[in-house]
Amino acid sequence: MTTQDVTAKNAPRATADPDRAQASTPPDTRAVKTVRRLPVQKDWPLWLIVTVQIGILLAAIALWQWGADHGWIDGFFWSKPSAVYATLIKFFAGGQAWTDIGYTFRSTIFGFFLGTASGSLIGLSFWWSRNYAAIAQPYLICFHSLPKLALAPLVILIFGIGLASKVAIATALTIIVSALTTYAGVKTLDPDQERLFYSLGASRMQVFRKLVVPFCLPWIISVLRVNIGLALTGAIVGEFIAAQHGLGRAILYAGNTYDIALVWVASLVLSTLAVAMYGAVSWVERVLRKGMKQ
Repeated sequence: MTTQDVTAKNAPRATADPDRAQASTPPDTRAVKTVRRLPVQKDWPLWLIVTVQIGILLAAIALWQWGADHGWIDGFFWSKPSAVYATLIKFFAGGQAWTDIGYTFRSTIFGFFLGTASGSLIGLSFWWSRNYAAIAQPYLICFHSLPKLALAPLVILIFGIGLASKVAIATALTIIVSALTTYAGVKTLDPDQERLFYSLGASRMQVFRKLVVPFCLPWIISVLRVNIGLALTGAIVGEFIAAQHGLGRAILYAGNTYDIALVWVASLVLSTLAVAMYGAVSWVERVLRKGMKQ
């Protein structure tokens, strides 16, 4: 084969390559990309938010009163704000209101502290033995899934109709939540930290006190706001079954006598008590978290 044949054979490829390279070259015009920015939301001042909230509440009350006066709402079954206000004055003037509030408050607080403390200790105790934790955990889950309302009559028969039965039901609602939450914190403990403590000569009790308990404190604190609501629910359930005092007893009595205005009054006082206790527990939680960071 001569040199001219080789040149002629490669000539078409040589002439095609520049065209192919030119075809694959991207155009000079560049696509303009639009840059998306995060939407800017301006937070309203606190006074404006509170004003809107109060305005919505007043508008709802006014609409309720207007509907009851003009027959749009059945005043017997729904009552009306004017009747609720008059009943509220009588409820506090009679002196029974503070007795019921104090009774519900005591049973809620006692159940809250007993359930949170006992449940946290149970959850922390699972660290000592994985076999013990594996045996006890199914029973805790089974008890947690059981409706506590079904056990309320039995609790009333055992502890009576006094304060102890309400505290027992409130404790039953909070203890399992605290135990399972604390145990979740125990399971996330880093084993390398435990080995480090043991390598430095720490005993098992020292590891528990100086590593496990401080590590699980955020988990214990995180369940406080949940438990205060559960404890209040347990106290009200106990008062529904049998009680001498309490806001739950007042609501049940008003419902049985068709005093709808008293039902609204007792529910309003109960919701106010719940918000106050929730706010107090939230403040305690913030203080504890701030102390842990320091």
